[in-house]
Amino acid sequence: MALKKLVVVLLGVMLESNKVDATVWNVGDHGWTFDVQGWESGKNFMAGDTLVFNYKVGDHSVTIVNESNYKECIVPEDAIIYSSGHDEFVLNKGITYFTCGILGHCTAGMHIAPYAA
Repeated sequence: MALKKLVVVLLGVMLESNKVDATVWNVGDHGWTFDVQGWESGKNFMAGDTLVFNYKVGDHSVTIVNESNYKECIVPEDAIIYSSGHDEFVLNKGITYFTCGILGHCTAGMHIAPYAA
């Protein structure tokens, strides 16, 4: 019985320690806006980190696309477009491709591709 309690406590500590290690990043530092491209350069993202996209509702949006669509600034018809003005995404390991879903905004620099280790 004591061993069971110890295991439960250790699991709880391990889960809490993972939360402490995660970082919350405000994309663009001052918001999701034009010319944010490259903001992710030089940053050390980890799987489990959260990216927060802040912007004025109606001015922008956020969508996750594949590499090909990212490079061509294409938002597929079936893409999920987030538009709350405060969208949060937890990074998985690898590269995630984010763009603004409003026509012309991606080509104006509203796209990032952070890599999470």
